[in-house]
Amino acid sequence: QVQLVESGGGLVQPGGSLRLSCAASGFTFSFSAYVMSWYRQAPGKERELVATSSSFSGNTNYPDSVKGRFTISRDNGKNTVHLQMNSLKPEDTAVYYCNARRGVNNWWGQGTQVTVSS
Repeated sequence: QVQLVESGGGLVQPGGSLRLSCAASGFTFSFSAYVMSWYRQAPGKERELVATSSSFSGNTNYPDSVKGRFTISRDNGKNTVHLQMNSLKPEDTAVYYCNARRGVNNWWGQGTQVTVSS
């Protein structure tokens, strides 16, 4: 049974930083074989992709909305993936979800709330 558990969310002032973590367990294959991503969903909006770390190569991709501010990293030895978020803006407020994908299968964590407000 695959489990993804996010942590690290909270309330932060504009311009501040947060680091989210996602601990994964129950994978059939090596953690490095999974594409790991972070998504977010704000109230009334669709879920959007904010960062991806490719399987094996670990290559990363970001949408323009977070490029240069967010950094995804993974520790394949500890089955964890992180999202470092800097220069946070009020529009970054959302529930952030960890996602693992391999082939046609994908799994979601329960989400962690990030609120950017003064």
